[in-house]
Formats: sequence, C-alpha cells, structure tokens
Amino acid sequence: MPRVVVPSQLRGYTSGRSEVDASGATVAEVLADLDRQFPGFRFRVIDEQDRVRRHIIIFVGGDRIDAIAAPVPSGAEVHIVGALSGG
Repeated sequence: MPRVVVPSQLRGYTSGRSEVDASGATVAEVLADLDRQFPGFRFRVIDEQDRVRRHIIIFVGGDRIDAIAAPVPSGAEVHIVGALSGG
C-alpha cells in the first residue's frame, strides 16, 4: 500500500496528518482512495481536466510525474508538494 506524504496546505483535509496510506496502482487510483477517505482532497490536487494543478508537484518513489495515469508500485512513497510563489 502506498504511503502519501501530504503538504501542510492540504493537512486540513487529513485531520492534520502529514502521512497517510492509500490504495491504488496508479496516481489516479491513489488520489481516488484519498478522496474517499478525505472528501475534497482530490479536487485540491487535480483540476477539472484531470491534470495535476499548476501549483502542485507529485513525486512517486522520487520521480516527478506529470500524468495521473502514472503507475504507483506497491509500497512506494508518493509525495504531494505544494509549490511556493511570491516575489
């Protein structure tokens, strides 16, 4: 089962937890499981066109992914990172 590292700006959806377990063989399936556990979570990460939002970066096992169809090996760590902006 993949372990998901949750950025601070999304921890309000996970009851403050910085790491959660989710099932799924792809990023899309992992996010769907997270949304079942924590309603509203997926929408904060994925837009209406099923693309990763511009201010979010997802890593699976240390590799940056751009498509939610990317595979997630069993036991992998998935890091969701919120991009910082400003001037």
